[in-house]
Amino acid sequence: MNKPPVNTRLAVYPGTFDPITNGHADLVARAAPLFERVVVAVAESPNKGKGPGFTLQERISLARLALADLPNVEVRGFDCLLAQLVEEIGAGVIIRGLRAVSDFEYEFQLASMNRHLIPKAETLFLTPAEQYSFISSSLVREIGRLGGDICGFVHPAVQQAMRQRWHKKQPDTEGDNYA
Repeated sequence: MNKPPVNTRLAVYPGTFDPITNGHADLVARAAPLFERVVVAVAESPNKGKGPGFTLQERISLARLALADLPNVEVRGFDCLLAQLVEEIGAGVIIRGLRAVSDFEYEFQLASMNRHLIPKAETLFLTPAEQYSFISSSLVREIGRLGGDICGFVHPAVQQAMRQRWHKKQPDTEGDNYA
C-alpha cells in the first residue's frame, strides 16, 4: 500500500478521550485554525488500567458531538500503533496537550519515541486555557461516578452519557429526619 506524502497541514490529536473533556475540546479549537485538517484519533486502548469507561464507538460519538462546530475536524477511532495511523493518513504533526509541568516528562518521552518511529512527523505541544488546566478524564470519571457536578468540565452530551452510565438513583428520604 502506498503511503500518502507527509502533509504538515494535517495534524493528529491522539488520546483515549474517556471521556472527552472541555480541556480536550479547547486544545482542538486552538489547533483547528492552525491546520487544514485536524484528526482527533480516539485510541481503543483496551489495556489501559481497568479499560475505558466508554466503548470506542461511544467515545467517538461523544467526541463528534463535542467538536461538531469545528468544520475541519474529523474524529476517528484507531486500534494500532499511533505511528501506523500517522503514516497511513500522511499527517505531519502530532498534537499533544500539556496541562502542567508534571505532564512534560511523560509527553517528552512520547515525543522522542514518536520522532524515532515517525521521523517526518513533528510533535506540537499545546496548553489549554487556564480554566481547563486542572481537568483530566480520570478526575471527571471519578466525579461523575460519584454523582458530582461535571457540567463545567464536559460537553452537555458527555454529561448526559455519564449520568446514564453511572447515575445511581438515590433512595427517597423525603420526610426522614435522622438528625
